Amino acid sequence: MSGGLAAGRLGRLHDVLAGYVERGAVPGLVALVSRGGDTHVDAIGAVAYDAPAPMRRDTIFRIASMTKPMTATAAMICVEECLLRLDEPVDALLPELANRQVLRRIDGPLDDPVPAERAITVRDLLTFRMGFGALLVPPDTYPIQTAVRELSIGGDGPPTPAAGPGSDEWLRRLGSLPLMAQPGERWLYHVSGDVLGILIARATGQAYGEFLRERVLAPLGMDDTGFCVPPEKLDRLPTSYGYDDPHTGKPQVFDEPTGQWSTQPAMEAGAGGLVSTVDDCLAFSRMLLGKGRYDGRRILSRPSVDLMTADHLTAEQREDGSVILDGGGWGFGMGVRTRRDGFANPGQFGWAGGLGTTAYADPEEDLVGILMTQKLLGAPEAGCLFEDFWTSTYQAIDD
Repeated sequence: MSGGLAAGRLGRLHDVLAGYVERGAVPGLVALVSRGGDTHVDAIGAVAYDAPAPMRRDTIFRIASMTKPMTATAAMICVEECLLRLDEPVDALLPELANRQVLRRIDGPLDDPVPAERAITVRDLLTFRMGFGALLVPPDTYPIQTAVRELSIGGDGPPTPAAGPGSDEWLRRLGSLPLMAQPGERWLYHVSGDVLGILIARATGQAYGEFLRERVLAPLGMDDTGFCVPPEKLDRLPTSYGYDDPHTGKPQVFDEPTGQWSTQPAMEAGAGGLVSTVDDCLAFSRMLLGKGRYDGRRILSRPSVDLMTADHLTAEQREDGSVILDGGGWGFGMGVRTRRDGFANPGQFGWAGGLGTTAYADPEEDLVGILMTQKLLGAPEAGCLFEDFWTSTYQAIDD
């Protein structure tokens, strides 16, 4: 790898992204591309469809599942300090998850399970193989999905931090249900990240958000990242949108600036609760690219980062998650590209957030790309927007 970013090609990136704003696919966005010491940021459009206030570099976004790699980082700090061990059962710290029962089959009744063949381990949580998570089928296809929805466990839709119970009650509810698969058997999305947050809190004796702030966010200078937005910063939080109304075609508001992320949640959700900015996420990505070191400070050891950014799934384990994994693999709390099927190199790592954000790093190119929007990833044109961002980002490389 050599060189930085080509100015002319960055203009092309701007034009591509601006087109989506002009067409109304999103009201606004903030894009960041960084290669080596060369960083480019582009803020385009407004913070809402009906607001004149412009997007800014320091706009705060609901990053949803981009929380997962940060939670994995906090967990690995605990492993390095021998507060947790990768292959140790979680039963001692999470007795609610001891002596698990497992559905005989995914479409089976909840009252006819079989015993788990082994306990859930820390590694299972980091690799999302605990045996419980989001099922990528229509709602209420299976009885276990209905139970998840009725108990407000999450993973069956966008994050709703103001609606859920506190951590202990959430874990009690989860423990009342059988697992969907044997521990270690399948990759199942989302829920493992929330369990990890609770595990970290119990292992450290601190609130999860407090530990994350102390050991990850503050050392990286991620001052705008947290589980809620303080009153003095609410003017930097844009309106969040879901799907367009099927009858009118108009965008539907998912969350207002004074909505769910304006107050401290009952549960600091390790799978999807954070807000952040492009610069904060750049610092986090740069730390991982630097194999755990950032601005002279050591956050993680190099072996920890190598573990986090390696693929840990077999073909059979990833099969049911292929829609989300997009043919790639899974490390600790993040996706890992395992083959070249586009412009990115194998070894690229990172993740996206379902409320409209993405951040990936490519070690071979020393490249970080971050795109923040405030519209649900499943909304019309969202997939094209993100694909065009990455295509244009790789074209901006200057060697």
